[in-house]
Amino acid sequence: MSLQWGSKVKLADAFAKADLLRRVRRIEGQARGVARMIEEDRDCREILQQLAAVRSAAHQATVALVRAYATECVVSDSSPEELADALAVALSRLA
Repeated sequence: MSLQWGSKVKLADAFAKADLLRRVRRIEGQARGVARMIEEDRDCREILQQLAAVRSAAHQATVALVRAYATECVVSDSSPEELADALAVALSRLA
């Protein structure tokens, strides 16, 4: 299995997939809450605090996905160089 950026690597681990979905659904709820706060003309500091929470939750979901991706790469039959390249490309997408 070649791990070039265009190749497909799917979440095979049911636990990782369920965890990621749970995290994303929580982020959706937080985002809806922020929208509601804006509609209700809430204090900007409260909105900023909630946006920081959304950003943190999205970061943690990203870390969970990168970890799952790395796990999938490690169990592939690619060369160490291909694995390193695939991980480097994935991580560069986070910047």
